[in-house]
Amino acid sequence: MTFRNSPPAGSRPSSASRSSLHLVVLAAREGWHTRELTRALEARGHTGAIVPYEGLVASIGRRSGLRSRAADLDRADAVLARIIPSGSLEQIIYRVDALHRLEDRGVRVMNSPRAIERTVDKFWTSALLEQCGLPTPDTIVCETAEEAVAAFRELGDVIVKPLFGSMGLGMVRVSDEEMAFRVFKTIEQIRGVYYLQRAIEHEGRDIRAFVVGGRVLAAIERRSDGWRTNLSRGGTARPIELSEAWAGLAVRAVGAEYAGVDLLPARDGAVYVLEVNGIPGWKGLQEATGVDVAGAIVDHLVHRPR
Repeated sequence: MTFRNSPPAGSRPSSASRSSLHLVVLAAREGWHTRELTRALEARGHTGAIVPYEGLVASIGRRSGLRSRAADLDRADAVLARIIPSGSLEQIIYRVDALHRLEDRGVRVMNSPRAIERTVDKFWTSALLEQCGLPTPDTIVCETAEEAVAAFRELGDVIVKPLFGSMGLGMVRVSDEEMAFRVFKTIEQIRGVYYLQRAIEHEGRDIRAFVVGGRVLAAIERRSDGWRTNLSRGGTARPIELSEAWAGLAVRAVGAEYAGVDLLPARDGAVYVLEVNGIPGWKGLQEATGVDVAGAIVDHLVHRPR
């Protein structure tokens, strides 16, 4: 899909209109987020195109570059990388490599492929949080059911999470060894990786902070009756003003131009950084706070050039 008034593939805005932005949005599909980005671009006099990852065509040598039927990505002012759709290992690697190549050729990619790689993988994210000195729950990652059982016995009550995933999908809380055995056998059958995180006692709430350009744009408190507070799993949200300390934690956790950072206040008063989402959704946060997130992202792209 090409936005209204979008320049044709193979062209860039003329020097007379260089104050405007031509943005290519790479997405798994069109939906609420792409519509919001379209609205924000058009409201500010900018242009763009929605491009599915599956439609990317990379050329090396003659006509070198990256294009699709809707856009010449090398000629875009910026490329916004949204959800990378599921696929084979080769397909995923190719899509991320395409982002790397774009960046290497001087196209601004937000978030950068390096940032996406660091945040899409829960193990790497947790390791980086520890490396940066940020508080995060005790975590053990392994590949065999035997090691997973040993990790469960060490940590006790745990949250078992898929290495990749979001919105709370695939997470299981395990506090019983018999249940642990069943869960681990299931993971073994699909040749998965065991990611076990110590369950933190909390009061049924966590914080999602949305960071853009090194500052917290908005934050919500998510609540539920259970241990999962994700809005997609039945949680509720309300806007919240973060303390300077909590906002500082969120900003320090971000190695990306924009991200969703999950903070968990524990019953003992400690605050943990749980996850950093480098391709975050913002529908629930926008509905709760009224903040124009897509507009803030577009403004950041315009006013903070590479």
